[in-house]
This record gives sequence, structure tokens and C-alpha cells, in this order.
Amino acid sequence: MFIRRRRSGKTVSFADPPWNEDSPQWQELDQELAPDHLGRLVVASIEALDLSALYASYSGVGSKPYRPDLMLRIALIEIQRGRHSPTHWFQDTLENNVLRWAAFGIQPSRTCWHDFFDRAALCLEAWNHMVLNQAQERGLTTAERAAQDGSLVAANASRHRLLNQERLEKRLTQLDAALGMDPAAPPPQPAGALETVSDAVPGWMARTPTGRLGQRRRYVKAQDHLQELLSANARRNPAKRREPKKIVVSGSDPESVPNRDKEKVFRPLYNVQLLCDLDSPFILGYDVLARSSDAGTLEPMLERVSDLVGHKPRQLLADATYVTGADLALCHVAGVTLYGPWMENDFSGKAAKYLDKRQFTWLPEENAYRCPQGHRLTAIGKERRQHTDGRSEMHYRYRCAGALCRTCPLQTTCARNPTRGRSLRRSEYEDLIEAHKARMDTPEAKELYKLRKQTVELNYADFKEHRRLRRFWGRGVNRAQAQVGFAVLAHNLLALAHSPTPSENQLALIATSRENGP
Repeated sequence: MFIRRRRSGKTVSFADPPWNEDSPQWQELDQELAPDHLGRLVVASIEALDLSALYASYSGVGSKPYRPDLMLRIALIEIQRGRHSPTHWFQDTLENNVLRWAAFGIQPSRTCWHDFFDRAALCLEAWNHMVLNQAQERGLTTAERAAQDGSLVAANASRHRLLNQERLEKRLTQLDAALGMDPAAPPPQPAGALETVSDAVPGWMARTPTGRLGQRRRYVKAQDHLQELLSANARRNPAKRREPKKIVVSGSDPESVPNRDKEKVFRPLYNVQLLCDLDSPFILGYDVLARSSDAGTLEPMLERVSDLVGHKPRQLLADATYVTGADLALCHVAGVTLYGPWMENDFSGKAAKYLDKRQFTWLPEENAYRCPQGHRLTAIGKERRQHTDGRSEMHYRYRCAGALCRTCPLQTTCARNPTRGRSLRRSEYEDLIEAHKARMDTPEAKELYKLRKQTVELNYADFKEHRRLRRFWGRGVNRAQAQVGFAVLAHNLLALAHSPTPSENQLALIATSRENGP
């Protein structure tokens, strides 16, 4: 009998598995398993984890639970095979000999597997922290250089049942009417029969009082989320504002965000963020967010990496979505050098026929710009611009006198409206932006940026194609984050198991790089 002592001092007895290493059934399976099989690697790699918190989550009341370390073996093997749901784990445990070998023949029920997922989800961040700490202690990574990107993954919700404000309020009214007719303690009903209400209930409505109560809770949550979206839409620029009736939410997974995925399908989605090491196969940070854009995700990801690794990376590669004035200021304060293409605005391609702002000289002592013809663009005002991610940025406006522009030989290639004069905007982060553009023009930055597609983009391809992480099995952002956390844990554990022990010369080089910086 396997016994573990909880922090409170009480002991918890776990059920003995049907087999042990001396059992003929286990030995037969062990002989059939290749020495380098995935199952053996996972079983060996779990030794790197401290499972005390997982054991302590069991109260010791009721029937003896299965050993969680054996269940974790099955879960990680299944995740590497692209089987993420506890329901899959339940089915495969009954049929897959590798899983029977890894867990000594245990066969937990479906309910037991779902309960294990919820318990293990609370430990995922600590486990990933342990693995990354061991990788740094062994000299496998310095976690100083990384690449970040995001990808949209489908939520476990139908794309055909999205609700706008009018439809959602109508359904809530119908649900309230149906719940008013439900008795407090309904009598038993024959199989397949409705418990209450007539058989003419709408097809979208749950068939039992319990189901209708749960459905109403989700719809109320969806209503709150919809109000947030409508308020955000009302604050947008009128030119970019959407019709209120076109703003929709999912009734089954209210936290998800309906938008178009990579295949241009409009459906409920979650945004998966990964931050991957450039010098090793380890994933340094992960997160799942209920948003359709990568904008504004840099700061929370840097904080998560700091929690998992112990420090922020010194160099970070990202695409243009992450490179804004606010993000450059954030990285400057955090001591992070950000690499990524700069997009001045959403209409930069259309404005290419006019002189670029770089061709104007900034005169800080005069708070003015000088155009190529030597004319001054003086300050005429300022405005605070609101971004879609909730952040704002101060912009200062400068304009040249219309009389000068009308007689200028460059007026057709400089000013859209020479009568008013050429105007420019200057961000409060303009110095950081110009320094970033100059850095990205260097050959060293261009060569370094090539590593981005070799790291984070490959990991997304692996997760989606080989681990089949194209749709979440659970609902809600917490379950989605736990599913990604399991996948990252399996990935990092196998990376740790496959990594050779570095030589003394390699360890010395790593120590030198830490002292001298990038």
C-alpha cells in the first residue's frame, strides 16, 4: 500500500496498482517496449518533478485513490500522442498496452480522470518552473534570448450558435419562463422523456431543470461579456466602429472571442501565447488569453517568463504586432532589447507616395521639425490616442504653414493638401521608436531575427500538427490554459530528457555570457 503524509500531518493511503515490476503481465509488456520508446522517456522524465503538492490535494477520505504519479505518466504520454482530453485518457487506458505498462495496469474511471485534470492543473506552473530551473542549473539554457508569438485556437463551442444582444435577451426571457415552470423537486421521468415543460421547447434549450440552470448561468456570463464588448465598441473611432447587432458572443463558452481564424472561419477562439528560447528547445513561457489580437500581450508574457524562469530575457524577437511605442518603453524599463519590424500605422502602404517622416529633421531645442526644403513644422497641439488593447499614447502634432507648402517644388510628393500644409505626428515614445528602427536596419539585427521562424513558429506547427492542439476540449479560459500548460510541460520534460549534459567548457562559456551580457 502506497502512503503519503499530507502537510497537515495526516496520512493518505493510495490504492496499490494491479501490477508491479515483478508481475508477469508487466514484464511481458516491458520486453515488447523499445529502449527509446516515448513511454520510457516520459516515465523517466517525471522524476524531475516534485509531486508533493499533487499528493497533498487528496484528502484521504472515501475510497483509496489511484496513485497520481501513475496517472500523470498516462496523461503526459497521451498529450504527446495528441490526446488531450481526460475522456481520451479513460478510453485509451483500457486499450493501450504502453499506458498499461507505464501505470502498472490501473484503469481509473472517466470521473476520476476529470478530477485528476483539475487537481494537476493547479500544479502546472510550479512543475514548469521546476523543469526550467533544472535546465538552467544544468547549463542547457541561459534563457537570455527568446522569441514570442501568438496563435488562435478554436474554443469548444459551436460557430453556428453565436448570439447578439437581441437574441441573447430573448433566450434569457424564454429560459426564465421555463425555469418558472420547473418544480423544485421534479418526479423521476422515463428515459428519453422531458422532465418538465412541454415537448415543444426550442431546440437550443436544455432538456432538464439542472441543465437549464447551468445554461442560464452561462447566458448571464455571456451577457456581461457582451456588454463589455459593446462598451469597447462605442469607445472606438467612429470610422472603425461596428454595428452593435454584429457584435456576438458564444452562449456555451462565454469567455471565448468570436473572430476569424487562420482558415478565415468565423468562430469562438482563444489566443495562445508562447515565448520560446532561441538557444534551446525549451518553452520559457505560455499563456491563453480571451482576445483575438496579440496587441498588449507582451507585458503579461514577460511577467510570466519572469515567474517561470526567474528573470526576463535580454533579447526578444517578435512580429510587428508587439512592436509599439508603449511596448518599446516597457522593454526599455525592463532591460529587454526588442527586435521586430516597425509598422508606423495601418495605412503606411497607402501613404508611400508621400515623403516619409524620416526625411524630416527633428529639432528638439525648438520643438519643431525641418522639412527637406528647410521649412519649419511647428507644434499645433497634442492628443491622446486610444489603442485597441486598452492602452493610450500621447501624440504631438506639427504643421508647416500652407503658404510655404503651396510654393514648394515638393508639394506633390510631400503634402496631401498643400493649402493646409504638411503635418506630422510625434509619439511620446518617438526617441525609442527611432532607435528601434535604426537597430533593425543593422545586419546583426536582420541576421538575429531569422531565428524567430526557427523557434516559436516551429513550436506552433508541432503543437497543432503533431499534438493536434487545434481545438480545446474544455470550456473557459482556465481549462484552455491548463491544456496548454500540460502540453508545454510534456514538451519541456522531453527536451530535458533528450538534452546532453554540457561539458565544462560549455558551462564556462555560459557563465561568461551571463556576466558580460548579450
